[in-house]
Amino acid sequence: MSKSLQAIRGMNDILPEQTPVWRYFEGTVSRLLDNYGYKQIRMPIVEFTELFKRSIGEVTDIVEKEMYTFEDRNGDSLTLRPEGTAACVRAVLEHGITGGGQVQKLWYIGPMFRHERPQKGRYRQFHQIGLEVFNLDGPDIDAELIIMTWRLWGELGIRDAVKLELNSLGTSESRGRYREALVAYLSAHHDKLDEDSQRRLKTNPLRVLDTKNADTQAVLVDAPKMADYLDEESRAHFEGLKARLDAVGIPYVLNPKLVRGLDYYSKTVFEWVTDKLGAQGTVCAGGRYDGLVEQMGGKPTPGVGFAMGIERLVLLLETLEQIPEEISRQVDVYLCAFGEEAELAGLALAERVRDQLPNLRLQVNAGAGSFKSQFKKADKSGALYALILGDDEMAQQVVGFKPLRGQGEQQSIAWDALAAHLATCVVQG
Repeated sequence: MSKSLQAIRGMNDILPEQTPVWRYFEGTVSRLLDNYGYKQIRMPIVEFTELFKRSIGEVTDIVEKEMYTFEDRNGDSLTLRPEGTAACVRAVLEHGITGGGQVQKLWYIGPMFRHERPQKGRYRQFHQIGLEVFNLDGPDIDAELIIMTWRLWGELGIRDAVKLELNSLGTSESRGRYREALVAYLSAHHDKLDEDSQRRLKTNPLRVLDTKNADTQAVLVDAPKMADYLDEESRAHFEGLKARLDAVGIPYVLNPKLVRGLDYYSKTVFEWVTDKLGAQGTVCAGGRYDGLVEQMGGKPTPGVGFAMGIERLVLLLETLEQIPEEISRQVDVYLCAFGEEAELAGLALAERVRDQLPNLRLQVNAGAGSFKSQFKKADKSGALYALILGDDEMAQQVVGFKPLRGQGEQQSIAWDALAAHLATCVVQG
């Protein structure tokens, strides 16, 4: 017997009962970004491999071990995007929309791909919403990104479950001086480092700072601190950011070990973390990358952004039971019609109601069926009310109106009064 077809491990179907929560989350975010003046951009999911090697860094875990890279029929090396910033920078450079100092405030949504070990909250195909801002170099825009996420957590009801961690990586020059000091310190304790940190010491030593190994963490207690190597410009920038967060009343924790996993970050880096999801605690992260556009062939252009993981935030909403009750209900009203004449009248009546109440979720029974079977489908749909159209209702040009989820007697509503009645019961109630 042939093997049954299945999805690729770590690449999951999002089933109909799950998508309402996704749409609720995505809709909440998109409305918020519209209100703050951000514009959506959509990039391909496949890029030339060189894009990610040049931007992320060839000695990062992502490029070395996690990217889905393949050769196409033309012999070009292509990669499924592992993150969105590099692709967004490529897009703005290719189309010249940041030239001449034009400020761009962009956002995107879509799947990313990394060949990691699948586990709860970490998948090989995962989805992100990302923001990128170009040609603004002050701490005010860094603060705006964090303030927006703080507002989002409030709208979603999860503020008490997330914590903001902040750090500054300084400029490339100050980070280089710190890197030398860190390497010298860690080299003196080489035998106490775990194997992965020993490898990173030679390739990407700052990543040793976010190790999860307890023995290496003990070594890092007395390691040099990035704050002691910051240049004055970066120090002033970081103080300006903290002052703005203090002014708005957003709590934060300074984390000197926060470095992020991508080479292009400079100055501000931040993460929103939670302790409600086990090991996968980061739900949103980002920072400033002032040298990335130039590194990719453009003119010097300041940039800052972040990405949030949709899977993890949806999981957090479910864990905290912060999903509005109406989100799980996909049907408000279910129309049952009995007999061909009633079916035809029901279709016409439903469309008139939809004209007057475009936000009403009205489902018309399909496939005919007995009174019992149609009511069974109405109940299974989750609708609040059933509309009934049979011979008696046709003769009187009324429709039966029956509550399905609470108290109340069935009543008859004239066809021309149905939309107004539904507006009171469903759209406004």
